[in-house]
Amino acid sequence: MNPAFSVIFLTVLIGAGQGLFLALYAGELAGFGAAPDERLTLALGALAALVLTGLGLVASFFHLGHPERAWRAAAMWRTSWLSREVIALPAFMAACAAWGGAQALAMPGTRLLGALAALLCLALFVCTGMVYASIRFLQEWASPLTLLNYTLIGCASGSLLAALLASLRAPAIAPALALAALVLTLAALVGRAAALRRNARLKPRSTLQSAIGIKHPAIRQRAQGFMGGSFNTREFFHGRSAGALRNVKWFFLAAGFAAPALLLALAPASPGVLLLAAVLQSTGLLAERWFFFAQANHPQNLYYQAVS
Repeated sequence: MNPAFSVIFLTVLIGAGQGLFLALYAGELAGFGAAPDERLTLALGALAALVLTGLGLVASFFHLGHPERAWRAAAMWRTSWLSREVIALPAFMAACAAWGGAQALAMPGTRLLGALAALLCLALFVCTGMVYASIRFLQEWASPLTLLNYTLIGCASGSLLAALLASLRAPAIAPALALAALVLTLAALVGRAAALRRNARLKPRSTLQSAIGIKHPAIRQRAQGFMGGSFNTREFFHGRSAGALRNVKWFFLAAGFAAPALLLALAPASPGVLLLAAVLQSTGLLAERWFFFAQANHPQNLYYQAVS
């Protein structure tokens, strides 16, 4: 597939926002948030989560042909995971805003509001992951690992941001959040490595023979039937070489997972180190999401293997 950068930013940003909220809410459940300064820290974290998810929502409009009709995306919620995602995202944002507002105003019932927001957050993870895992003819995506990795990667990046916030506002809980970020980053690395291993072993269900209904063992396409590219060749194939894909893969494994985990292990409470880890991880996860889309081999590419 040809990755759309708007979708890349959408999924990375909202995942980080969801993970940030869950880390902060877990902190509240563990007892953080009794003092006014602690409540303000939770409110600032909720605001950061809203900014991230809001930026992701804005990015999603850039791959729409008619953004003014975006509201119609929610109409097929009974059968479409994309429609469910369109509903779950603003619902989570509203609940997160209510939780953050209640923290800032020192209102009661924040744990109950947080529980509602957490349920909507998990529902959004499921909807986002299933948008891709439910596409059965794209074998690289059609796996429970897709849903698992979307959730783990979002929680890992969000926990790292929570640790960074805590190192600036509440140093006492920064090591605990950094440890959570380390564990989640390693878990995300294992999950992503498992997906890469699985995808490397996939065998295409379709061949040139099955695509055109001819069983001859030696079939080779010489031309598309026209002299230049088309929507099909641009939309469903990224145009990069196998070597370029390998380079992106090793980069995102190093920058998105290995390097942040090492930094978290070496200096879990240092604001500068946590900032560096967050920047590296964000860059790596953007590359990871590009690779996720680029690796999916659409069956229609059997018909468009050569231009001339």
